[in-house]
Amino acid sequence: MALLICGVLVWIAAHLFGAVAPAARAGLTGRWGEQRAKGVMAGAILSGLILMILGYRAAPYEALYTPAGWTLHLNNLLMLIAVLLMGAAKRPNMISHRLRHPMLTGVIVWAIGHLLVNGDLASAILFGGLALWAIVSMPLINQRDGAWERPGPGDRAANIKLVVISGVVFVAIVLIHSFVLGVYTFPQ
Repeated sequence: MALLICGVLVWIAAHLFGAVAPAARAGLTGRWGEQRAKGVMAGAILSGLILMILGYRAAPYEALYTPAGWTLHLNNLLMLIAVLLMGAAKRPNMISHRLRHPMLTGVIVWAIGHLLVNGDLASAILFGGLALWAIVSMPLINQRDGAWERPGPGDRAANIKLVVISGVVFVAIVLIHSFVLGVYTFPQ
């Protein structure tokens, strides 16, 4: 469990470092240069991700609650929405036109969906920790960046492309969960 907790903490610290300690982040950039400082932060984020994966896979199952059977269906809907939200962060579209933080909102939706179907302590630490990170990040980013310049709604083709690509990514995630991880996201 220690690896998992360390991974979540490293992920959160690396992502929030610039927002919480902008002077220290600027000092790193001044000392090492922009590209090297970004590389160090990317390395920290990757290290956190690896620790989370290894820690989650090694964590013993400690039940906290028993998820209801219907939560699997709700999770699938939430995952489709999460993929759509995360994809919306890249280009102007109807979602990024309405939400300032579609990717972080997608992380929250993803985490809630996974908490609905996983009732163990390791899942609560992983998904709860990442949801907490996303929730804390939003006001910090708002404070750092100031007023939001709302992007345009995108044209019809961009919005259709977002929906189609999100559907393809969702199917890929389902297949990876089923055939690589052995986690079936639809009832057998």
